[in-house]
Amino acid sequence: MVRAARKPTIVLLVRHGQTATTGHVLPGRAPGLHLSDDGRRQAEAAAQRIARLKRVAAVYASPLERARETAMPIARARGLALRIERGLLELDIGSWTGARLDRVSKRPEWSTVQRYPSGFRFPDGESFVEMQARITAALARLVDRHRGSVVVAVSHADPIKAALAQALGMHLDLFQRLAVAPGSITTIAYGAVGPTVLGVNSLGDGVAAS
Repeated sequence: MVRAARKPTIVLLVRHGQTATTGHVLPGRAPGLHLSDDGRRQAEAAAQRIARLKRVAAVYASPLERARETAMPIARARGLALRIERGLLELDIGSWTGARLDRVSKRPEWSTVQRYPSGFRFPDGESFVEMQARITAALARLVDRHRGSVVVAVSHADPIKAALAQALGMHLDLFQRLAVAPGSITTIAYGAVGPTVLGVNSLGDGVAAS
């Protein structure tokens, strides 16, 4: 008798919606940053798209306000309680927290951040390697907890890109080539033989999950 293959666990990685600092300031993990009006519209749009799916087992979010505010409409649309997962947190950029992007981009270290992130650690913060290990471990926990289901995980740009790079078998030094826009949905199926990327940076009507 041939045993039926186990259904993959599908993770919808949602980047939080836009804030007043998006594209201008590196907020890091600083508290008190909320979605802008555009960000709230992006969150509602993501919720409407995910509401059309046949099945969603759980909705998780990073503890930061902008992630929770993006996740709440999704959880509400699915009739689910929002769960907080610290492993989905933003990259800890330490003493760079709150720095203006146009200023840090002129620092000598910025070239390393863009071209050799695997060799960089933020002063008083986290390395990109540690961040990738953290986000992939968090997703592994969610996959193990919800085998064969669809799970929503609301996180931040760099952690989502790092998880996507791991799923693609892409070296971390290339992950800056990936685009993950505010409010976008990236879909990864985790099966018995490894991950399969079903959709990246989706902002349209469909979601690559059933």
